[in-house]
Amino acid sequence: MAKRGKANRSQRSTTGVVEVPSGTRPDGPVAGVYYIDTGDCELLQDQDNSNGWLLRINGVMSSHIDLADPLFLDFEYMRWIAALVEARWPREQKPKLRGLHLGGGACSMARYFHAAYPEARQVVVELDGKLADYVRGWFDLPKAPFLRIRVGEARQVTESLTPDSRDLIIRDVFAGAFTPRALTTREFTAHADSVLATDGLYVVNSGDAPDLKNARADAATIADTFEHTMIIADPAMLKGRRYGNMIMAGSHAPFGDDPTLARKLLGGGVPAHIWGDAKVRAFARGIPVRHDPAAEPLVEASVPAE
Repeated sequence: MAKRGKANRSQRSTTGVVEVPSGTRPDGPVAGVYYIDTGDCELLQDQDNSNGWLLRINGVMSSHIDLADPLFLDFEYMRWIAALVEARWPREQKPKLRGLHLGGGACSMARYFHAAYPEARQVVVELDGKLADYVRGWFDLPKAPFLRIRVGEARQVTESLTPDSRDLIIRDVFAGAFTPRALTTREFTAHADSVLATDGLYVVNSGDAPDLKNARADAATIADTFEHTMIIADPAMLKGRRYGNMIMAGSHAPFGDDPTLARKLLGGGVPAHIWGDAKVRAFARGIPVRHDPAAEPLVEASVPAE
């Protein structure tokens, strides 16, 4: 299952390892395998889109970029996130969003939001310094102050931020099949809440197996932190019929009942349904809220910036 991307991508590169001289970065995308701080990544041309590139990190499909169109999102879960954010902050109002992305990959979502909200100020937190440098070289990403890539561990960075300094936080971090526990606990979620503005939006990509144990724990923890919650997912995932992803959101401002959002989600390649606050809380009922372990270090050492 592709936790940060599609599950049905089987394309593989026919090239070998690409050597990038120390102290330099790629000048545009070149298909192949690249060594990074946390292992390796593979950059592949999209066989269905002449302008598209796919990024696989340590064997897991992570991101897609369309060089010609930053508003094109190939992964359904990213489209769901975009639709949710745009329902809260319509593009025509031209808000100056302050966004924090926990988990970088190819910066697909940050690139999208820069195109949708040209005055947005965004920070992408990426653990892998080499990957961050490669992504800057491969793709035409917005420059600071519109988009900054900060190399570090997501929890440490979040805990260092000033309260009320972000409108939007997106948690899209995976180590193998699941998000690291340090980023799923009530304590971390409270830190994220403190960083958000009063009407801010906390969004997570929650991956799970058909038993939905992880998704229920995520929902319980978010519902324990925020007054209003929402889940977006396709019906098969909501019924526990397959491996996949749910998009969950928490806020202290109501989500409302936006028929435009519902229609947009139903109209995608993978039609999705919305669960409002009552259904989310029913889904999480009886599930313990996750907490930090009492005596275990939660955070891995961050990879220093080069």
